[in-house]
Amino acid sequence: MYWEALAPSNLALIKYAGKKDKNNLPLNSSLSYTLDHLTTKVRVTPIEDEKDKWRVLESKGSFSLTLSSSAIERFLRFFQFLKKAFKVPGAYLIQSANCFPASIGAASSASSFCALTQATYQMALSRSSNPSQVEELTSSCLSVFSRHGSGSSCRSFFRPWAIWDQEGEGARAIETPFPYLIHQLLVVDLEHKGVSSSLAHEKIIRTTAFKGRIDRAQKRLSSLLSALNERNWARCFEITWDEFQDLHHLYEAAGIFYRNEKSYKILDIIKAFWETEKDGPLVTMDAGSSIHLLYRPDQTTAVGRLYSLVEGLVKLEISSGKYTDSV
Repeated sequence: MYWEALAPSNLALIKYAGKKDKNNLPLNSSLSYTLDHLTTKVRVTPIEDEKDKWRVLESKGSFSLTLSSSAIERFLRFFQFLKKAFKVPGAYLIQSANCFPASIGAASSASSFCALTQATYQMALSRSSNPSQVEELTSSCLSVFSRHGSGSSCRSFFRPWAIWDQEGEGARAIETPFPYLIHQLLVVDLEHKGVSSSLAHEKIIRTTAFKGRIDRAQKRLSSLLSALNERNWARCFEITWDEFQDLHHLYEAAGIFYRNEKSYKILDIIKAFWETEKDGPLVTMDAGSSIHLLYRPDQTTAVGRLYSLVEGLVKLEISSGKYTDSV
């Protein structure tokens, strides 16, 4: 007997950067687009043991997953938090698998902690001798629980757009005139990033460059929501470009360098594409060297044209449920 859940990653266009406390409450609001084709599957199985354990889940179509001892400890510690919250006794084997590489700047922690929260809740409902004693929780409630494990995971409960308010304990769905976008992930380095996003959050708030960051993020959020509602795509590009540049400047001020030579070359090509075409994808980067692009549905030909310009710099391309290995 086991319980499984599948959860998506999400792509923040206005970033969650900096925490108020150890409960992962955000210093600023964030806005994300849910990536249904980048998922993590988590399986929870009862075991006869004194302690919970973690192991890779062998799953068709999954990427090889390696977690550091600290990452495994964090995952299991959060599972113990969930067991206590949902009143679940016993020990369990936790297994997880991604359909995309971990630790490359694609928010695998968001999808994995979201999936673990859902699987554990399903188990709590199933194993309770009196199911009525287990509170029926909405996605909003589960989002709050998941936030304790990974802040960004609280947005993965909602699609296609989610907003996590500055004062909110969890995320909520939000509507825009763009219910469907084409996502393209350009992976330029398959090596695991040296500094986790959680540690990067801790470091950037100690820099002098962080001054004014909260106000900048809040203003960009307001501007981006207006631009989306007005369907002003070029303005959306400007705002999201400034936002990820701001975040990476903070990383670099803290001595964390995620971007590499290939990242910069690809960004220059994308900027030139926009200048020539007067149109193009929205661009952003998370904590890693990978570059995320979002296209409108009417831009399908642009996806291939732009990729042909950067293909030689890319190790792996993943878009809308498919991937092309160009190594």
